[in-house]
Amino acid sequence: MDVQLPGMNGLQATKIIKENSVNKDTPVVALTAYAMKGDKERMEEAGCDGYITKPIEVKDFITQVENYLK
Repeated sequence: MDVQLPGMNGLQATKIIKENSVNKDTPVVALTAYAMKGDKERMEEAGCDGYITKPIEVKDFITQVENYLK
């Protein structure tokens, strides 16, 4: 989930996804340029199951996403 979406930010979208009983177990991983102290906790509070910061390394990114899908 990109945190900086136009209109509705990714954290708001994540809350909506996680509130739906059909989607509540779907992993949502925040993908963001935010890397300040407390940002990871803020993402988790919104319902994100993980947190990946930009810029990404493609090989590492694929592995990280695979780990969240297990």
